[in-house]
Amino acid sequence: MTKQLHPKKMKRIHLFEFEDLKWFPNWIRICMTRLIMVMHKKFKTSQDMAKLLSDLIEQTKITKIVDLCSGSGGAMLDVVSQLKYVHKIKNVELILSDLYPNLDAAKKINQTNNSVSYRTTPLDATNLDDNIEGILTMIGSFHHMKPELAKRILVEVQKRKQPICIMEINKKFPIVLWWFFIPLSMILCLFITPLVKPLTLKQVIFTYLIPIIPICFAWDAVITSGRIYRMEDLDILLKDLGNENYTWKKGIIKGDSEKIYLIGHPN
Repeated sequence: MTKQLHPKKMKRIHLFEFEDLKWFPNWIRICMTRLIMVMHKKFKTSQDMAKLLSDLIEQTKITKIVDLCSGSGGAMLDVVSQLKYVHKIKNVELILSDLYPNLDAAKKINQTNNSVSYRTTPLDATNLDDNIEGILTMIGSFHHMKPELAKRILVEVQKRKQPICIMEINKKFPIVLWWFFIPLSMILCLFITPLVKPLTLKQVIFTYLIPIIPICFAWDAVITSGRIYRMEDLDILLKDLGNENYTWKKGIIKGDSEKIYLIGHPN
């Protein structure tokens, strides 16, 4: 499989992100995923994702959604509301999951929402349980996978004849300007932190007094730009995939922020 990928032909650069490191403190990871939720609201990710999922639900008649790499909930909580109240799909069920589950968010969600639950045990997107059924979603997380792992996910869902909807915010920071955008992203972190919910004392202290969170957030934000699978990269991943039983579709959504999406579904 690796020989077929030719990852060197891809335009992406897979440098490390703090969020991916096993030793990275989970409380900092949670603070960063809460910042990501703020950014998703700003970029209107939930509206765009809901439109894609509405069409996919209509086509597959599947209303159960399993979100992978959910972090603190991401945009999917708002997506469910969009599906119910804008697209009039009432019987939507959402299961959130993550390799590093946010147990505080899971406890709150599992106690207060009947149609949404958060799996409290780790779920590896590259090694799904056999009992994971429904439409799979990945928002802003597919870039965390190296080409071999990304290909494995696509091969596996096609083999299982399981629908999947992947979306990434298509932000582009020129490599020569990365060291310029990192401090800008740190400043952005200072401005959006008051919008974080819940805003904890720990997040405030390690943002404004001891700026560990802004440094990690800024690094990951800029490095993500190099990791995104562009349209031509997706072509490499999709090579030899798709047949009479399964279809792949990719595209770009224009708007407040440009987004790349990849959808797969059984015919």
